[in-house]
Amino acid sequence: MAEKKTAAGSREGSLEAPTRHPIAWKDPEFLNEASLFKELERIFDICHGCRRCFSLCNSFPTLFDAIDESSTGELDGVDRKVYWNVVDHCYLCDMCYMSKCPYVPPHPWNVDFPHLMLRAKAYKFKNQPPVFRDKVLSSTDLVGSIAGIPVVAEIVNAVAATKAGRSMLDKTLGVHPQAPIPEYHSRTYHKRHKSRQHPRIEPQAGGETRGKVVLFATCYGNRNEPDLNDDLAAVFEHNGIEVTILRQEKCCGMPKLELGDLDAIAKLKDANIPALAAKVDEGWDIVTPIPSCTLMFKQELPLMFPDEPRVRKVQEAMFDPFEYLWARHKAGLMRTDFPRKIGKVSYHVPCHLRVQNLGLRTRDVLMLVPETQVEPIERCSGHNGTYGVKREYRDISMKIGRPVIRKVADSGADHYASDCPMAGHQIESGLESHKEPTHPMKLLRMAYGI
Repeated sequence: MAEKKTAAGSREGSLEAPTRHPIAWKDPEFLNEASLFKELERIFDICHGCRRCFSLCNSFPTLFDAIDESSTGELDGVDRKVYWNVVDHCYLCDMCYMSKCPYVPPHPWNVDFPHLMLRAKAYKFKNQPPVFRDKVLSSTDLVGSIAGIPVVAEIVNAVAATKAGRSMLDKTLGVHPQAPIPEYHSRTYHKRHKSRQHPRIEPQAGGETRGKVVLFATCYGNRNEPDLNDDLAAVFEHNGIEVTILRQEKCCGMPKLELGDLDAIAKLKDANIPALAAKVDEGWDIVTPIPSCTLMFKQELPLMFPDEPRVRKVQEAMFDPFEYLWARHKAGLMRTDFPRKIGKVSYHVPCHLRVQNLGLRTRDVLMLVPETQVEPIERCSGHNGTYGVKREYRDISMKIGRPVIRKVADSGADHYASDCPMAGHQIESGLESHKEPTHPMKLLRMAYGI
């Protein structure tokens, strides 16, 4: 294999596809302080010598500025306290690993920056209990179950819609007054699904799809924007795909991953995986409406629990919705009789969708609608889970997302969209017009006229 040598004679990069090692989170060394800091220093020094990821997030500028401003101009001159600032600015988007770093495995330097940050977050969680705000923001099931109670939901939404209410959230929780926060619905998607009449469908397999899906509604899709799942179910059923849900589901675990609470992820896995795996055994595929949740089942859980067959079974049956529709189209099983036009779409591609390496399937499906123009924007919106709503990170998150917001504003598009609804609202919060996003699945439903 051709390799480029640096002046020191080491290999600069690899032409091989990146591979991911399992997360050894149960190994005693994983949370050993000396071992952790040794690895932090090894990786940080490699990053300092490369600096290819300087434009991705604020972790890398924080590290590089600290090095440049130190007495030695090298990592050995940086106070270790700064390391935690680097860790806190990482929101585990995985873009450095998947798109920038030339030293990821199988390169012998074995650089996995996101999973090193995860290790540091897990150490911090064990040794420095998180603040109340971070516990609340990562406890989506608990918060949703309380905020979604009838009357309570109306009160929560009303308070969040006022300046006084947002000021209170800022003072009590550290949630920035301008950060977009979702509404809560007492009539959840699960309630809607159970009360709705579903068409009788004879599923037809095609390609790698079996023609019937379990819709893992997600915390956000169930309680905050149930229309996401309504639209998905309508489009899938219109295309002869049977849709069902689990009797009960828990959070996928991504918010707890960002916090470093790995034991909580194990509990959530134990609640979700057996039910999902049982559905796979019954002949069902799985989709979720949120890229981060899809990625959790496709990547993070299999890397945390590599020896569990049911985790692998769920991974292999998990699809992004537009990945699923495109597979159906390639098999000749997707309807293309669109009575309505979409027009021009400015389309933001979320980081957690990009790192799934699917290609631009959302764009491809939307462009099946005649006279549709889709302009992809493959940059971070800056929302990044809970990062963009926190008081101390809001301005930085908007700086990260500014190029996306500018492209949307200048596009002259009829619609702008993102597969991640939270990224869509982040963009909305930065637009002078405050024009609302339209989710890609809703655009497709509009084109079908259903």
